[in-house]
Amino acid sequence: MLVANSLERVFYFDDNGQDIKLSDPDNRLSPEAVLNFYSNTYPILTTAKIDGPEISNDEVQYRFASTIGTKG
Repeated sequence: MLVANSLERVFYFDDNGQDIKLSDPDNRLSPEAVLNFYSNTYPILTTAKIDGPEISNDEVQYRFASTIGTKG
């Protein structure tokens, strides 16, 4: 028997060496819209880029990587 499961979408970002896990506010939003949603709470995300998706631990994981302090 074939069983299909939908995977939860989660978002991560690094804040001063601590990995922060953010839940999906609405699965209908694009990853860019989720980034904009959370940038109100975490201002460092205003300059972040999106890496992913990567499937791991039965989750679809996106990572918000800050571009502050990087060249190029």
